[in-house]
Amino acid sequence: MVSTHVVRRPPPAIKPRRRRRVRTLTGRDRVVVALLLGIPLLLDLAFIWVPAIGTVLLSFTKWSGVGSVHLKACSTKGTLPGIPQPGCVYGVQNYHQAFTTYPDFWPAVRHNAIWLLVFIFIAAPVGMLFAVILDRGIRGSRIYQSLLFLPVMLSLALIGIIWELIYAPNLGLLNTIIGRNGNDNQINWLGDPHRNLWAVLVEATWRQVGYVMVLYLAGLKAVDPGLREAAVMDGANPWQAFWRVVFPTLRPINIVVLVVTVIESLRAFDLVYITGKGNPISGLELLSMSVTQNIVGETQRIGFGSSLGVVLLVISLVPITVFLYQAFRKDET
Repeated sequence: MVSTHVVRRPPPAIKPRRRRRVRTLTGRDRVVVALLLGIPLLLDLAFIWVPAIGTVLLSFTKWSGVGSVHLKACSTKGTLPGIPQPGCVYGVQNYHQAFTTYPDFWPAVRHNAIWLLVFIFIAAPVGMLFAVILDRGIRGSRIYQSLLFLPVMLSLALIGIIWELIYAPNLGLLNTIIGRNGNDNQINWLGDPHRNLWAVLVEATWRQVGYVMVLYLAGLKAVDPGLREAAVMDGANPWQAFWRVVFPTLRPINIVVLVVTVIESLRAFDLVYITGKGNPISGLELLSMSVTQNIVGETQRIGFGSSLGVVLLVISLVPITVFLYQAFRKDET
């Protein structure tokens, strides 16, 4: 009888895992890390935070840019009646003057609000529409994309010069097309206070549409194609597939577009400056222009101009902060 005894081999010994040796930073590595982190931090502090904090502090002073700023209360001793000493702490009088007696403040706030509404309800939807059309891969989409993005590549000053030639009262392109370039029936698009704001908004929207289009186009390229295929299989038409499936996935892009829209609408300066050739024009009052006129203008009321800059900063931070808080709170829940 043959023996069927099976010899069992012992299980192989488990080799102990080698502990990964933690590489310690050498002195050279620490110097490199300090430079990579320190240089951007210093630049950020020097060009963003220090000027911002300095602007807030100067907004409580009465300073014309000549002489040093003394942190002392303004008084009228030794000066003309009712005129405080220059370079002293002025309290909230700059803000009180801006809200009550400065004639360009409320028109500038109204025009900035109109600028923001046009960007939100016209430029952003049109830019998103162009992005959706180009994302479908139509023939010549690269050419259309380049043409629509071309205004973004141009400087705002150059855009202002181009549109100034289009809006020229005599021999301008627009007046020539509609037959109003004569001396008797010509339309002064940029000189008329009832038309110039809307004319400049056309220039700004022309550029903003291309900017928004690129942002949404990048977001659409990142959407999973399987989501659209699943929506189509469930019987959704292209409109329903976009609004019910694709658009909710674009929430991060919507946040970016909103922030960019608010910033671009409130910092609008170049187009208005080129249109007025550096001088204020009735119907084109903006907060950015008021800040510039008071800080680097003939009056050089740096304290008062700084208070207008702080107001502009607060107005821009409020909607962005509220929207970001709501968006991130929804993500957490």
